[in-house]
Parts: sequence; structure tokens; C-alpha cells
Amino acid sequence: MAAEGIAGTQKTLEDFDPEKKPIKRNKYAFACAILASMTSILLGYDVGVMSGAVIYIKRDLKISDVQIEILMGIINLYSLIGSCLAGRTSDWLGRRYTIVLAGAIFFTGAILMGFSPNYAFLMFGRFVAGIGIGYALMIAPVYAAEVAPASSRGFLTSFPEVFINGGILLGYISNYAFSKLPLHLGWRLMLGIGAVPSVILAVGVLGMPESPRWLIIRGRIADARNVLNRTSDTPQEAQLRLAEIKAAAGIPESCNDDVVHVSKKSDGGGVWKELFLYPTPPVRHIVIAALGIHFFQQASGIDAVVLYGPTIFEKAGIDSDTEKLLATVAVGFTKTVFILVATFLLDRVGRRPLLLTSSGGMVVSLFTLAISLTIDDRSNKKQMWAVGLSIASALSYVAVFSIGAGPIAWVYSSEIFPLRLRAQGSAMGVVVNRVTSGVISMTFLSLSKGITIGGAFFLFAALATIGWIFFYTMLPETQGKTLEEMEGSFGQFCSKSKQNHTAQIQLAD
Repeated sequence: MAAEGIAGTQKTLEDFDPEKKPIKRNKYAFACAILASMTSILLGYDVGVMSGAVIYIKRDLKISDVQIEILMGIINLYSLIGSCLAGRTSDWLGRRYTIVLAGAIFFTGAILMGFSPNYAFLMFGRFVAGIGIGYALMIAPVYAAEVAPASSRGFLTSFPEVFINGGILLGYISNYAFSKLPLHLGWRLMLGIGAVPSVILAVGVLGMPESPRWLIIRGRIADARNVLNRTSDTPQEAQLRLAEIKAAAGIPESCNDDVVHVSKKSDGGGVWKELFLYPTPPVRHIVIAALGIHFFQQASGIDAVVLYGPTIFEKAGIDSDTEKLLATVAVGFTKTVFILVATFLLDRVGRRPLLLTSSGGMVVSLFTLAISLTIDDRSNKKQMWAVGLSIASALSYVAVFSIGAGPIAWVYSSEIFPLRLRAQGSAMGVVVNRVTSGVISMTFLSLSKGITIGGAFFLFAALATIGWIFFYTMLPETQGKTLEEMEGSFGQFCSKSKQNHTAQIQLAD
């Protein structure tokens, strides 16, 4: 009887019941996460639309393959400016107004790209849009993680990746829709229409609350309590979250004033030293895990497939522009469907099993794609079975990527940093993600010429294999833990964490 009482108490504290019995308040957190995550459409649309638009840009502006590589990949490096500024900006302005700023900057960039008369002006437009994308990539998962209750944090924090994929699909559809227009007009409409989501975002964000964690850092206890009451599954959970955030911010639990003075505000001072110069063992482990998951997510070559889909399908034996664009639409549709599947699995299966399964599937798909492209490349005549295998492998790759590595990189890195380090730590994850993506996208055509397109995908497959080993040894499970409990899971290899987690489950049973 005593054991049953202890087990029941443990289950209540771990907050698993709300997942089985959704409460009305979850809908409010759901709506907040959707609005914040809409910023990710901006990146997705840019990536997707450039994949097809570049075919027509090259013909209209008569630019070289090297200029194409730079045009495609440079926005990832431009986004670093936004990512580096976003951490301090979000601590200063708040998470909500940082989202507004991201949308305004991207709107300006999209308009500039749509009216570009030449290559130099187009590059300037991408510079402005890139800064907006950097802001959006950093702030959306942080806001979603800070608003979401623990029981549905994985589901809600995966929304940015859902919207990235939705944006990619919209970009591909835009390519196909405007491909029949005159050459000088079609690609400009493809790029310029990307300003529309920014306007919708600016209107929608007016209905969002501020992050409760940012409010507490600013000493606004009453405002934070109101937000937590609306976004938590139960009043008890709201009180628990409030107490944990107050403790993390250095506010005594007994302090119940509506507004308090917080002596040490999280404006970024000393954060970089704690992250990189003098980290504790748990913080060092968290930094390695966050930066590593972002590196391997991109090093497996996902942006090569998404950005250069028409080129890959051309190498596989598809000659018609229309058929190449339709094949890329299939890629976008597959990514979007499987990311939706992933959102429902994150809080049921857990981050670690999904990530390891996804990474294993990526390795198999990449090796298969590399083999089929090598056969296509070395055959004197078109091998239809190899063409079909190339397309199937590409679709398989984006599917398994989207069901695990795609969303989990953003979910995981936004939830593992302690409150005092979260904004800057998440920003550094975005920096690694965008630098790696930039290197891949700015070198893929040259790499394919140097070691063949099949060789390039053999390289991506090898990196994906190393990534699987890294995930297995370095990343503990975070499912069901509050953000304030997270630091205790780090400081040791995850094999030990996994054993401890298993032991806890056995005790609870």
C-alpha cells in the first residue's frame, strides 16, 4: 500500500496526466506556440523558393555556378548577425517584440529581393532578409519552450520546424505556380511574395502574451502568474512552474509581490564566460550537446537536398523543368507530412528514441541515394530503375529527417539550457546550425564537380553515421522534465542517464 502511494505521488509530480486528459488551457499555449512559430515560415519559404527560382535567376541575370552557390548559401551566414543579436535583444525587448522585429526585417528583405534589378541588389536583399531569419530562428523555439507546459513542450516546441517545412512546401509551390510567367517577372514574384507571411505575423503577434520567464526576470511576478495560469495544465502546475522560475531568477519563494526588483537581470553579462570560459560540468555537457546536435543536423546534407533538389533530380536523369519542380514539390510535401507525424510522437516516444531512429534511417537513405546517383552518373544511358531509386531515396531521407533530427534539434537545444543561459545558448546553437548549412549550400555544386554528386552523398552518409554515435553517447532523455530540472540530467554520458531514467521508471512501476 505504501509503495502504491509513493508511485501515485511520483506520477502526479511528473505531470503525465494532462497528456491523457487535455485541459482547455492547453489550447491557449497551443495558439501562442503557433503564432510564435510562424516566424519560421520565413526561413522555410526562402529555402524552398530559391531552389526553383535560381533556375530562372541564372538564365535572366546570366550568372555562374559559383555566384549561384554564394546566392543560395550566403543567407545562412547573414542570418548569424540576427542570431547573435537576438539573444540580447530578446532579453532587452522581450520575446514577443523580438518576433515582431524579425518579421519586419524579413518583410523589408523580401520586398528588396522582389524588386532586384541585378545580382548585387539581389545580394543586398538577401542580406536584409538573412538578418530577419536569424532573429526568427533563435526566438521562435525559445518562446515556445518557455510558454509550454512540460507535458506538451516537445509538441509545442517542434512547431518552428513544422512551419519551416510548411514554408519550404509553399516555396516549391510558388516556383511551380510562377514558372510559366515571363523570365524577368516570374522569379521576382517568387521572391517578393515572401513578404506576405511577415504581415500576417505582425498582426497575429498582438494577441500573444510575453514569456513568463522573461516577465519574472524583469520582476513582473503578477503578469507572469497570469500567463502561467493560462498556459499550464492545472493551477497546481502553474504554481510549481512559478516557484521554479522564481528560484532560477534568484527571487525568494516567499516573495509574492506583484512587482519586485531583480538585482541581476539577464542582459547577457557574464553569460558567455559561464558558457565557454568557466563552465561547470553540466553546463559544458549542455553546450556540447546543443552545438553538436545542430552541427550534425545540417552536416548530413539536408539543405543540399532541399536547396539543390532540381539539380539532384537532373543528375538522376530528369530533364524537364516542370518535372524537376514537381519532384521538389514531392520532397516538400513529404517533409511537411512527416514533421506533423513527429509533433505527435515527441512527448509520447521521447526525444532520444526518435532521434536515434531518425539518424539511423538517414544513414541508410543517404548511402542508397549515393549509390543510385553514382550508377546514374556512370551509365551511358538512362537507367530508369536507378532514377526511381534516386527519387525514392531522396524522399525517404527527408521523411526520416523530418520525423526526428529536424524538429528535435530545435526542441532539444531550446529546453536544455538553464534560464540564465537560455537566450545566448540557443543563439549559439542557431549560429552553428546556420554556419554548417551555409558551408554545405555554398560548396555543394563545387563538391559535386570535384568528387561527383554520388561522392558528395557518400560524404554526407559518413557524417550522419558519426552523428548517430554522438547522439547515442552524449544526449540524455529530456521528456517530461521541467526546464528548471533539466540541468541535473547533464554532466555525465547519457548512457548513465539512460540507466538512471530506466531505474526511475522501474521504481515508479
